Amino acid sequence: MIIENTPIKDLMLITPNVFGDERGYFMETYNQNRLNKVIKIPFVQDNESLSQKDVLRGLHYQKPPFAQAKLIRVIFGSILDVALDIRKNSETYGQHFKHVLSSDNRKQLYVPAGFAHGFLCLEDDTIVNYKCSEFYNKDSEASLLWNDTDLNIDWGMKDPILAEKDKLAEKFSTFDNPF
Repeated sequence: MIIENTPIKDLMLITPNVFGDERGYFMETYNQNRLNKVIKIPFVQDNESLSQKDVLRGLHYQKPPFAQAKLIRVIFGSILDVALDIRKNSETYGQHFKHVLSSDNRKQLYVPAGFAHGFLCLEDDTIVNYKCSEFYNKDSEASLLWNDTDLNIDWGMKDPILAEKDKLAEKFSTFDNPF
């Protein structure tokens, strides 16, 4: 397993070891003992989504005390994954990191609590799986506007398919930051 730091502190790319032959492949997608060396967060819930090309989900987060760290991976297809640092005291506050995660590159992104997270599906029938460190709590969920000009995130498209809540998300300059 290869664990890479990103330009944003605590946000990490993880590449599992893949063992393949003529039969197919085998890989460990999660090993708590190995990850505990750098990520000391227990995961309590797994989520999975199926989306079509051009669906954008995000930028989502849960407010404390239900803030979630996430470990994201793509089972089928590919996404442009985006994590936005919303930790008030962070040197990278308001900065984002983006990376293509796919079933081909098998990379995973660890997103700590205190980040807003979203992804754009680059292929039809993309399946995304992510582990969460806290249980979902509807009253604590929130979203930031995916195309807020203050964030300057280049998603590579102007008109994605969005859920209603993502169309109505808050602007970064005016949201009540709980972190």
